Amino acid sequence: MPQLLDPNFQKTVVLMLEHGDGGSMGLVINRQANLTFKELGKSQELEVAQRRFGDHLFVGGPVESYRGFVLHDSKGIEEKAEVLPGLFLSISTDALERLLKDEQAALRFCLGYAGWGPGQVEHELKQGSWLFTEATRAGVLSSDPEQIWEEVIKSMGIDPAMLVTTGGVN
Repeated sequence: MPQLLDPNFQKTVVLMLEHGDGGSMGLVINRQANLTFKELGKSQELEVAQRRFGDHLFVGGPVESYRGFVLHDSKGIEEKAEVLPGLFLSISTDALERLLKDEQAALRFCLGYAGWGPGQVEHELKQGSWLFTEATRAGVLSSDPEQIWEEVIKSMGIDPAMLVTTGGVN
């Protein structure tokens, strides 16, 4: 929501990967990092498919920003967990190396993640800090990062201009 002033989460779209009694974990999927696949490949001595040049990595959240999480649609990667039908999460260097070479794979590589302690997400939802909806593979992998926040809000039947910047119930 617009009233969430934390710069780590202002107008972000978070793909929630885990939510339970012990807390929650998700990846911000619409905040580009100042690092491209080409630069990553060069620094790690990894081959990067030509079409990946210029594509930016994403800031997945403020926690452990040195860790990488790859969201992708490649069924051929052995090390993967299915997040949604046709959307997978991989965290190994081997998976990343194969995905960077694959010209056909759609991917979002996120550095870091967003984490919440037990009950924190529920409290923030009650305050009106977040909206939630079901995610789609296409929305995660194909949406323009500059437009995804507005697209998600509109897909919920909400006009983004009508969102107020005051808090909800405490």
